[in-house]
Amino acid sequence: MILETDSYGEIEYQEQDLITFPDGVFGFPDLKRYLLLSLTEGDDTVLLMLSVDQPEIVFAIVNPLVFCKDYVPSLSAAELSFLDAKDDGELSYYAICTIRSNEDYLKNTVNLKCPLVIDPISRRGIQVILPNPAYHYRHKFSSFQVVAETAAPQQTEEAAQC
Repeated sequence: MILETDSYGEIEYQEQDLITFPDGVFGFPDLKRYLLLSLTEGDDTVLLMLSVDQPEIVFAIVNPLVFCKDYVPSLSAAELSFLDAKDDGELSYYAICTIRSNEDYLKNTVNLKCPLVIDPISRRGIQVILPNPAYHYRHKFSSFQVVAETAAPQQTEEAAQC
């Protein structure tokens, strides 16, 4: 199949490439089918999640464990059941980014409170709200120690451990 997009041109994909969110994602309940696109070949640190149903809707997502080594989301029994998963360990987690600045990526934020959870086998997903008070809707990239160390060594002291 071929998807025509204004920003990314033609994207060729197969039905098995799709990630399906039966309930949609927050704010977009009618958009259920997405493609994950790498920004850089072989690097899945930052991905684009493009709606197949409305290609102008694109989310920048990250694997939160890249930035926050101690990120430990815990799903309810109902959420695990929805994904037909036995435990959290067999699932993939992604956090949606909010781009606030193209010039200074350290001002951009990551939503660790409401991750996207995907079963990599069934390619079915859900967005959840985690009850853990340590996770917030807007963690600045600069608040992650690994990012602050890479961006500017002097910011390391300011960076919070996740």
